[in-house]
Amino acid sequence: MRFIARRLGTYAVALWFAVSINFLIPRLIPGNAVQAMMAKYPNLTPQAEHSLDLLLGVGKNNGSLWHQYVVYLGNISHGDLGVSLSQFPTKVTTLIGSAMPWTLTLVGTATVLSFLIGTLLGVLAGWRRGGWFDRALPALSFLQATPYFFLALLLIDGLSLHLDHGRIFPGYGTVDLGFHTGFNWPFIANALHHAVLPALTLIVTSMAGWMLQMRNVMITTIGEDYVLAAQAKGLSSRRVIFTYAARNAILPNLAGFALALGFVVAGALIMELVFSYQGLGYLLYQAVTSDDGPLMQGVFLVIAFAVLAASLIADAVYAIADPRARTRAAY
Repeated sequence: MRFIARRLGTYAVALWFAVSINFLIPRLIPGNAVQAMMAKYPNLTPQAEHSLDLLLGVGKNNGSLWHQYVVYLGNISHGDLGVSLSQFPTKVTTLIGSAMPWTLTLVGTATVLSFLIGTLLGVLAGWRRGGWFDRALPALSFLQATPYFFLALLLIDGLSLHLDHGRIFPGYGTVDLGFHTGFNWPFIANALHHAVLPALTLIVTSMAGWMLQMRNVMITTIGEDYVLAAQAKGLSSRRVIFTYAARNAILPNLAGFALALGFVVAGALIMELVFSYQGLGYLLYQAVTSDDGPLMQGVFLVIAFAVLAASLIADAVYAIADPRARTRAAY
C-alpha cells in the first residue's frame, strides 16, 4: 500500500500539470474561442459577443488569468468541459460521451484480443526456440511495421469493394443508416458487422509486437534455475511453460498492456478516419479541422486522465505480480 500511495502522489502532480497545460495553451496562442465564433458568424452583435465571452470563459469579461484558472478547475471538478464551437450549443461532454463507447468497444476489444493472441504465440515461439514457428517470426514481424491505414485500405479493397457478389463487410461507418441506437440484437449485430474490418486492422498490426516481446523474454526466462529445476523434477511441459516460465516472463507485457489500455481512449485516429468510424479519434479530427478549441481541450483532457489512470494500474499490477518491485520501492 505504501508503494501505491507514493505513486498516487506522483500521478496527482502529473494530472495537475496536464490540467494546467490544457488550460494555458488555448490562452497563449493568438485569438480565442470567442473571436473564432465571431469570425464564423459576422452578423453577431456586440451583446452576443459579450454573452459568448461569459459562456466560454475566456476574454477580458472573465477577470484575470488566475480567476479564469480557478473557475476552470471548478468546472472540471463538476464535469463541465465547456461548449463545442463547431456544434454549438452542444456540450463537449455530450459529444465525448456519444463517441467514447464506440472507441472503447472497438479499440478496447481489439487491444485485448491482440494482447492475448500475441502473448500466447510468443510463449509458444519462445519455448520451442529454433522451431518452424520461431523461424517464421521475422516474416510475421512485418505486420508490426505495417501502417494502420495501409492494411485498412487493403482490407476495404479486398473485403468491401470490387466483389462480384456484393461486399462481405461494410467499409465505413459504425452502423447502417436508419438504425436507432438501442440495446437490441439487430442494432448490436449491425454494429459488430461494421466493426470487423477496423478490429481486424488493429489486431493484425499490433499482435506481432506482443508476440515478439513475449518471445524474447520467454527465451531469457527458460534459462533460469527455477525453470531448469522444474524440468528436472519431471513436471509436465504444460505446467513448466505456463506456471513457471510464462508466469514470470509475462510481467513486462502486463505493464505494457495496462499502458495500451490507457491509450484505448485516444482511439486509433488514422484507422477511424479511414473507416469513418465515429469514435473519439474521429471526433478529435473533426475538432481540429473545424478549429473547435473547447472540444479539443475536452478530448485531450480525457486522454490525459485515461493514460495516467492506466499508468497507475500498470504500477499496481506490476507490484502485485512481482514482489521485487515493492521491495525496491521501499528503499
